[in-house]
Amino acid sequence: MTMTKATITGTGMSTIGRNTGRPAMDHLLEAAQQAMTSAGLTRDDIDGICTYPGKADNSPGMSPLGTGEVRGALGLKTRWHSAVPDGPAQMAPIMVAAMAVMTGQARHVLCFRALTESSSQSAGRRASIAGAGKPQIGGWLSWLVPVGAMSASNWAGWMATRYFHEFGMTREHLGMVAIGQRQFALMNPAAVMQKPLSMADYLDARMISSPLGLFDCDVPIDGAAVVIVSAADAARDCARPPLRIEALGSALRSAETWDQRPDLTTMGAHDAAADLWARTDFKPADVDVLALYDGFSIFVPLWLEALGFCGHGEAKDFIAAGNIGPGGRFPTNTGGGQLSGGRLHGFGLLHEACQQLWGETGARQVANAKTAVCGMGGGFIAGAMLLNRD
Repeated sequence: MTMTKATITGTGMSTIGRNTGRPAMDHLLEAAQQAMTSAGLTRDDIDGICTYPGKADNSPGMSPLGTGEVRGALGLKTRWHSAVPDGPAQMAPIMVAAMAVMTGQARHVLCFRALTESSSQSAGRRASIAGAGKPQIGGWLSWLVPVGAMSASNWAGWMATRYFHEFGMTREHLGMVAIGQRQFALMNPAAVMQKPLSMADYLDARMISSPLGLFDCDVPIDGAAVVIVSAADAARDCARPPLRIEALGSALRSAETWDQRPDLTTMGAHDAAADLWARTDFKPADVDVLALYDGFSIFVPLWLEALGFCGHGEAKDFIAAGNIGPGGRFPTNTGGGQLSGGRLHGFGLLHEACQQLWGETGARQVANAKTAVCGMGGGFIAGAMLLNRD
C-alpha cells in the first residue's frame, strides 16, 4: 500500500560554512535556484511555500527568514503558504507540503530552511542555550533551568547516561558514529569538517555534557537547504525522476517534554517510526540509505532501534559491526550528517538522501540506492519519511 501521492522533485543547498558573514537570504536564494533548476521548474511553477519553524528571534540566527520575505525575494505568486513551528520536528513542513499537494492546494511547494547560527552566535548569547535573551522562561523549560539543564546537550546527555547504564554502551560506540560520519564528510566537498577524526581525537576532546563530548555535538553553520514537494501527476514533467514519498510517520504517545517519557532509552522517534511502518508494505531490510537526525550522536542509535534496524538495546553491537559507516549494509548520514557536514536541522540530511537516490553523490554514492528513510528530531519530537525511486 502507498500512503501518499506526493513526491520530491528537486533539492538545493547553498555553500555552507562557519562565520560566513553572508546574509541568510543570499544562502536561501542560492539553494532555491539550485532546487528549481534540478527539478526543471521556474519560479512561475512554484505555487506553494513552506518552512520550519517560521521567522523567529528566540535564538540568534536560528530562523531569520519567513515565508513572506522569501516569497517576495523569489518573485513567487503562491496559492498556498505555511510555516510550522509546532509539529513532528523539522519534518513538519515537508509533511504539510505533501498534504497540500495531495489536496490540490498547490502543485509544487518550495520547502526551505535557512539559518546563520554560526555568524550570529556570540560569547554572550549562545544559540544552544535554552531561552537565551529572554527575561523569563516558562513551560517545561522552567523545570529544567533551575537545575542547570540549560542546553539540549544536557537533555541528550541524561538520555545517553541512562542508555549506557541499561545496555552497556560506551563512549567508544558513540565514537564510531562520529568517526564514520567524518569519513563520509571527507568524501563530501561541501561538508564543513574536512580533517580526519580518530578515536583518540574523539576521546580526548573536551566534555560538553557527560557522557557527550565535543564531537558528539552537531556543528552550527550558516546556510540554507530547499526541498521541492510536488503532486505526483505534476512531477511527471520534471527534469529528474520523482522520488515518491512512500510513507510518513508522526505519532507522539508521550508527554511533550524531554524528561517525562516513561522510558528514557527511547524517544519520540519510536512512536513516529512505528507509525511510518504501519503505512507501507516496505520493511527495514528494503532500505538502502539512512538519514537519521544527529543533533547529538546518541540520537543515531536511538533512531536505528526506533526504525527497527536492530532491537532495543542492540544498537551498540549493530554499530560496532560496521553497519552504518562507509561500506556498511545501512550507510547512515552519508554526507557527514550534522556532526561533520553541518547543522541544517534535518534538511541537509534529507537533501543528501535525495541526492543518493538520484545517484549524484560522487565518491560516497551507495550503489543502486532506490529507497531511503529519513528521521528528524530528538527527544519527544520526531517525524519519519520513507522515499522510493521507481
